[in-house]
Amino acid sequence: MGERREFSAPEVAARAGVSRQAAQRRLARYVSAGRLEAAGAARARRYFAPGTATTPEEWRFTNKGLAEDVIWRELRASSRHVRSLAGNALAIAGYAFTEIFNNAIDHSGSPRIQVEIEPSNGRVAIEIRDEGVGIFQQIKTAYTLNSYMDALAELSKGKVTTQPERHSGQGIFFVSKAVDLFEIDSGGLRWTVDNVRRDTAVGQAPLMRGTRVRFEITRDKSETLQDLFGEYSTELEFDKTRTLVRLFERGGEFVSRSEAKRLLAGLEKFREVILDFDRVDQIGQGFADEVFRVWAHDHPDTRLLPVNMNEPVSFLVKRAQAEAAAGPSLPEAR
Repeated sequence: MGERREFSAPEVAARAGVSRQAAQRRLARYVSAGRLEAAGAARARRYFAPGTATTPEEWRFTNKGLAEDVIWRELRASSRHVRSLAGNALAIAGYAFTEIFNNAIDHSGSPRIQVEIEPSNGRVAIEIRDEGVGIFQQIKTAYTLNSYMDALAELSKGKVTTQPERHSGQGIFFVSKAVDLFEIDSGGLRWTVDNVRRDTAVGQAPLMRGTRVRFEITRDKSETLQDLFGEYSTELEFDKTRTLVRLFERGGEFVSRSEAKRLLAGLEKFREVILDFDRVDQIGQGFADEVFRVWAHDHPDTRLLPVNMNEPVSFLVKRAQAEAAAGPSLPEAR
């Protein structure tokens, strides 16, 4: 292909006057011999000059008059790593990028937005960074919260936005569920969602100005966006959420009613809430009573589904549910 540094099997086949299968066999031999590198699968597979297939790609944009869909089209045309995606992976990448890039445009107040795309262990990683206020600071201020950790916990529920007149608050929630690996860094705090391992982690991150979001997508991803939306929606309405209870822990077990109220804030917006007690060793009677008797009574249109409980947690949850079913002696909790 002369001086070209990137090409596909169909392009080689057309240029050489051979079948696509013959071109693929020849290119595979070149890859095995180290004369070419390759990325992507099936018809999206691209071939590169040695040393270029894994090179990160970077773009910097001035945050003025930007449109996320236009930027995504530009990246699809210019990024070799994006072109290695196809089918479900490409659709999810486009959805995730436009949601996160739009957040940077509308919410960050940053003069610049930077994008980096690179391969990562069989996936494509896309990173979007801004130099704005920082997502946890914005949520902390808008919701009058005590800490960035409280802001992170609220964000994890879904339907959280600092501009309700312009945004639904669904974007980050769905992106965090759609991709294989999702990270947000801001204010020295990192939230990681690993959907392959079905795990969530919170930890320290390098202190930086603004927000960094990184997500990774497997090139041969089988799940579709429709699968994801169906899991958390009923008749096109986003009405289900899954809340990881341990994100709301403050230095001990979940004992108090105030901890329960912090967990439950805003969940009345959903018809169904899955409360995931994974790695929660113990809860208090007051916590269980506030969640499964008092709050459940006050919000009959929201169904609470506790999951992943150990025996002590399950005992107190079931006792509170039984007392709720037995009827009204409610207001010691007030």
